[in-house]
Amino acid sequence: MPIPVLRKPVAVVAILALMGLAAPPAAGTPSDQFMAENDAAMARMHAAMEITPTGDVDRDFVAMMIPHHQGGIDMAVAVLRHSRNDRVRRLAQEIIVEQQQEIVALRLAFGAPSPAALPAAPHPPSPPPAGSPSAHPHGG
Repeated sequence: MPIPVLRKPVAVVAILALMGLAAPPAAGTPSDQFMAENDAAMARMHAAMEITPTGDVDRDFVAMMIPHHQGGIDMAVAVLRHSRNDRVRRLAQEIIVEQQQEIVALRLAFGAPSPAALPAAPHPPSPPPAGSPSAHPHGG
C-alpha cells in the first residue's frame, strides 16, 4: 500500500511564500508543479487579505478584494503553464482579463489611481501538438 503524500499545510506555504521560497519544485510531475504554484498563489492571497480593519467598510472591502482577484489571476497563470485542456486554458485566460478589470474597477470605485497599463499576463508555453508523445490524449 503506497504512503499517501500530504500537501504542505497552508500556514507553512504562507510563510514560505512571504519569504519568497515557495517556488515550484525543479522536478516532479506537471501536477506537482501546478499544485506548488497554486498553493503559493493561495498563500500570498490569504496573507494579503489579512488586513487590520480601518472601520471604513468600503476601504476594507477593497483592500481585501484586490488581493483576492490577484490570487485568481495568479492561479489562472499557474494553470496556463501546466494545463493542456483547451477549454480550461481559455477559461483561465478569461479569468485573467476579467480579474484585471475588476481590480481596476475596485481601485476606481474607491478613488485610487488606476495603473497606466495593466501588466500583461505571461505567455505560457503552448500545448504540444495533438499526436505528439507528450500530448495528453484526453485534452487535459
